[in-house]
Amino acid sequence: MQQHASTGAAQRLRPRRILAVCTALVLAAGPAALATQPDPDPTPTAAPTTAAPATAAPAGQRGAELYRQHCASCHGEQGQGSQRGPSLVGVGPASVDFQVGTGRMPIPDEMPQPRRDEPVFSADEIAALVDHVASFGGGGPQVPRVVPGDLPAGREIFAANCAPCHGATGAGAALTDGRDAPPLYEATAVQIAEAVRVGPGLMPVFPSQVLTDQQVDDLTTYVRRLQSERLDRGGNPLGRLGPLAEGLVAWIATLGLLVAAARWLGRRAEE
Repeated sequence: MQQHASTGAAQRLRPRRILAVCTALVLAAGPAALATQPDPDPTPTAAPTTAAPATAAPAGQRGAELYRQHCASCHGEQGQGSQRGPSLVGVGPASVDFQVGTGRMPIPDEMPQPRRDEPVFSADEIAALVDHVASFGGGGPQVPRVVPGDLPAGREIFAANCAPCHGATGAGAALTDGRDAPPLYEATAVQIAEAVRVGPGLMPVFPSQVLTDQQVDDLTTYVRRLQSERLDRGGNPLGRLGPLAEGLVAWIATLGLLVAAARWLGRRAEE
């Protein structure tokens, strides 16, 4: 009977022990659980700030900005042209690169023949502007790649196609309506090739059917040689107008000396 009584007492104490153990576990886990829960209203902490790196505008966006600021007022928002400027649709990258790279464009006022000047834009800006105008469509000559050519062949091409307007030495000459063929001394190799392909101003266009790329390279090589020989090694250059002008001056000077000698001899005879 005592064994049954102790067994019943043990059975009555077992639920109490289980409850006590669970309570102890909850109390022990409480601080840890609270420590792992996020603060519902955390105090913001100052995070280290770093300056964002300055990034340049994309080339397409930069070209559009330059066109809108310097070209659209004359050539139209989409290059369609206006009363103040011709259409740029289909002129090609070579034409834009030539006009802007030689400082002929943009111009503050309208003029029949823009003159060469220092470029307004940098090389990267010119490239961006060229790409933007090309987006108007229409094709046109691309910016040429120039390589060294044959000097004698270039001399023949220059004499046949360029010297009548630009002079035998590339010094330029007057044309009609107050216009002129400019001197070639400051043009780069690419600008010479571009002028051949696009024909700026009164200059005729020489497509690949007329002058091949090899012939353009030959011509460019010869013009560059003229540029290197620009410095005169002595005497009066006479504007570098060529042998015809030099011969004329020589004849006039000789006739003057002959007339002076004849008058001197005549006076001696009278005496």
